[in-house]
Amino acid sequence: MEPKRETPPHIKHRARMRGKFASGGLDVFLDHEALEFILTYVIPRRDTKPAAWALLKRFHSLSGVLDAKEEELCDVEGIGRETALYIRMMRGLIRRYFLDDIRRKPSITTPEDAAGYCRASLEGERDEIFEVIYLTTRNTVIACDRIAEGTIDRTAISPRKIVENAISRRAAAMIFVHNHPSGDPTPSDEDVGMTYELVKAAATLGLKVHDHLIIGKGGYFSFKSSGLLDKDKLQ
Repeated sequence: MEPKRETPPHIKHRARMRGKFASGGLDVFLDHEALEFILTYVIPRRDTKPAAWALLKRFHSLSGVLDAKEEELCDVEGIGRETALYIRMMRGLIRRYFLDDIRRKPSITTPEDAAGYCRASLEGERDEIFEVIYLTTRNTVIACDRIAEGTIDRTAISPRKIVENAISRRAAAMIFVHNHPSGDPTPSDEDVGMTYELVKAAATLGLKVHDHLIIGKGGYFSFKSSGLLDKDKLQ
């Protein structure tokens, strides 16, 4: 009779993690444990603990791992192309979740209403990204478009294109959003000038601009809350 094969330790560990998640969700996991658990669904036949620790050592935090680019993830020992794509998919899923969340809101009338989505979408990005949230007359979300990526300045953002997109979507209002990879959300003179040009372009066709949010590390700047959407302050 063949000797009974012993179950590998990492298989037993996976079973314990699944039981832990079933009873308490991810809230009861430390960051390295959460990452280790998530990786079990894309790395089927080996212990995921070394890969989880390698990712955290390289990117310093769970959010750093999720914000990492595909090629950067692939540079980490134990992380192949499929695993990198899976991690990037998780990041995209979080963004979709927060977009769905603001779409469910009765209306978007304050910076806080949109901040969750904006931070999930842009915080931690290495490049500057400019997005526009299109709203109905009741300030519910129609869609969100990524307009530009890279160096965000007046030449990169086309007021005409943004207004045409708003008209084609039958939007009545817009919220502009972009990030500062430096982490400081304070608007530059270029940000203020660009915002004024966009507000003027929108106003010519009766479109309202409710806000321009700049996303930084752990926070954001609101043109509306700071009074910078007043015409005399934008000039």
